[in-house]
Amino acid sequence: MKLISLCIFGISLSGLAASSARAQNIPPAEPVKLADLLAEAERNNPQIQATRHAWESARQAPSQVATLPDPQVVLQQVNVGSPRPFAGFTNSDFAYLGVGFSQDFPYPGKLRLRGDIAKKDAEATQQKIESVRRAVLAAVKMAYFQLSYLAQRQKILDEDAQLLQQVEQAAESRYRNGMGNQQDVLQAQLERTKMLREIATNQLECGKVQAELKNLLNRSQSSADIGTDELSETTPSYSFDQLLAQAKTNNPDLAGAQKMVERQALQVDLAKKDFYPDFNAQFMWQRTDPTQYRAYYQFTVGMRIPIYRGRRQRPELAQAESDRDRAKSEVEMQLQQTAFQLRQQFLSAEKSAELLKIYREGLLPQARAELEAGMAAYQSNRQDFQALLASFLDVLKLDEEYWQTLSEHETALAQIEELTGVTLR
Repeated sequence: MKLISLCIFGISLSGLAASSARAQNIPPAEPVKLADLLAEAERNNPQIQATRHAWESARQAPSQVATLPDPQVVLQQVNVGSPRPFAGFTNSDFAYLGVGFSQDFPYPGKLRLRGDIAKKDAEATQQKIESVRRAVLAAVKMAYFQLSYLAQRQKILDEDAQLLQQVEQAAESRYRNGMGNQQDVLQAQLERTKMLREIATNQLECGKVQAELKNLLNRSQSSADIGTDELSETTPSYSFDQLLAQAKTNNPDLAGAQKMVERQALQVDLAKKDFYPDFNAQFMWQRTDPTQYRAYYQFTVGMRIPIYRGRRQRPELAQAESDRDRAKSEVEMQLQQTAFQLRQQFLSAEKSAELLKIYREGLLPQARAELEAGMAAYQSNRQDFQALLASFLDVLKLDEEYWQTLSEHETALAQIEELTGVTLR
């Protein structure tokens, strides 16, 4: 009865393994260089393109707001004694025809300040382009590293599945020779089934990251999958203080916040200018009966007097000063946030580099040596199956942890590059 149950379970497991093998017969995608994907993202990413168009739009504003308002042309026709337009000069000596124009003149300095404010808006938008560009490129790098890790994990799972098959065969051999028990065989088969589950889960994660990367590159989701090169460790040559200095100089979010401080300072100056009057100039030519009277020429200067200062100009100035102080606080907040994020990523890169060394020089070779020794001891009936299985699972776990740590190390460096603008690779 035990033998029949074991055979049935073995057939089911073989079917699962065959199904997984058929799923893995898809030819692997050709590796693509990370630099090529970054260049493609810069060309095609719609978010980057949208911010560039926003900057082009903002560049058109300064000349508009710094230009005088359009003049107004006036046509006058006055009749006396007749409502009919253009009744002529015969009805009255006071009838006349007039043509003139008027022009508004803001108080000196207002137009220049409005143009400077619009320039600062455009400059802040330009910094937004760099901020979005860096964020998109960092996202491409992180997706690329995650794909590379998942590809390496797939390779590890495939190799360990073969190794686990050897463990299962050893358990079956001992069972048939009367030195083992059926539970060891079933345990080995259970672990092989779990391995199939891990392989399917890994393929699902890989599909999600592929979809994310195609989205960043503005590729069709039905396009061919993207292959990656094998991950390799990058060793940065910058200290934290050097990177922080670069971030203070090159970070576009900081630069954009500083542009807003400058903008709000100009807005305060403009609010102060609103305490002064604006002007209007008008010129009018009038013609009565040309046979009796000469033409009239009229020039008028008007002035808009800000008499409601307590309800308009003073609150406007107070608002501008508050916005200026808020912008200064936001610069300080952005600086602290940048330093905090940089410190986090620097520590992550530093500690992950130490962990990688521990994995390479200690944990991985020790775990493999233990597994090899355990396999030989199990086959010679000097070790039980549970100790052998624990050694195998240690190797599998440590292999995956090593490549996951390497992916996290490269991801931290990508985020440092985003914050500082420094190329670490």
